Amino acid sequence: MNLLIINGPNLNLLGTREPGIYGKEGMEQYLQTLRGRFPQVNIEYYQSNIEGEMINKMQEVGFTYDGIVLNAGGYTHTSVALRDCISAITTPVVEVHISNVHAREDFRHHSMLSAVCMGVICGFGLDSYRLAVEAIINK
Repeated sequence: MNLLIINGPNLNLLGTREPGIYGKEGMEQYLQTLRGRFPQVNIEYYQSNIEGEMINKMQEVGFTYDGIVLNAGGYTHTSVALRDCISAITTPVVEVHISNVHAREDFRHHSMLSAVCMGVICGFGLDSYRLAVEAIINK
């Protein structure tokens, strides 16, 4: 099984960016834990601050991989282009958020992506990624 985790803008700063919201653990450290928990799954990771690069990566794997775990960051609330990409590919996508976006600013309450994703997981810290991987494995 091949899965890709894609993180969007500013998520390269996990571990240092607003630790009260996003925690103190970086993504590279968490990936080791995640890969150890699912040794039977090839979990790749990609991060970009650029919307078009995220789309290119989803198109690259979106017809052959078993799943994509997507934390689009701020693009979640604005990107018709990411939504169109998710609609165009055949690989299921799970939308993930580290924080509970519904307990934050009003503009974070709406996702452009949710309706075209397999599901949405938010508010469980970095463990949201584990829950998304499990959802794809068990689909």
